[in-house]
Amino acid sequence: MIPRLRRYAGTPSDLEEVTAPLIAVYAEVREPLLHLPNYSVQTFTERLERHGREPGFGVVLAFDAEDRPVGYAYGNTVENGDRWWQRMGEVDARFTSRPALALKEIGVTISHRGTGLARRIHDELLAGRSEAYVSLMVNAAAGDGKVRRVYESWGYTVIGTSQPSPASPVLAAMIRRTTAG
Repeated sequence: MIPRLRRYAGTPSDLEEVTAPLIAVYAEVREPLLHLPNYSVQTFTERLERHGREPGFGVVLAFDAEDRPVGYAYGNTVENGDRWWQRMGEVDARFTSRPALALKEIGVTISHRGTGLARRIHDELLAGRSEAYVSLMVNAAAGDGKVRRVYESWGYTVIGTSQPSPASPVLAAMIRRTTAG
C-alpha cells in the first residue's frame, strides 16, 4: 500500500496531535545520529515546540497501512530579518523580500526510502502555500552528498551555508521557487 499523507495546520490542537507521531518517526529516521547532541530526541522535541509556535507552521505526515508514521516534513513562514536568513550571512534580497517557507525537517524511514515518498511529502507540504520560495538547510555530507543531490534534482540551489548551533554541522542553505512564486 502507498502510504497515506495527512496535512496538519499550525493550530495548537494540530500540534498536540502530531507531536507523538512526529517524535516517533523522527527517532526512527535519525536513529544512527541520536547520540549526537544536535540530533537527540530531546533537542528535536525542543525545536518542534519552538517551531510549532512560529507563523505559518505546517506538517505533513505519511502513515503506512497499519497507521504507523513512516515519513514527515514540517516548516513555517519566514520573513526578511528572520533568524533563518540571518544565519546564512548575505542572502540575495530577491529571496528575502517576500515571505518564504522554511522547510525545517523532512525524513522517511529506511523501508520507504527510494520510493518517491519524500518527494510526495515535500510536494504536499508546499501545496496551497502562498510563499514564493522554499528554503532548506542540509548537511552536505549526509549520505556522502546524496541528500544534497536529491534536493538539487528537486530544483534547489545552494545560496550559502549555516551552522545553526555549535553542535550542528555546517549546512548548505538551499532555495527554490514554489508554484506560488
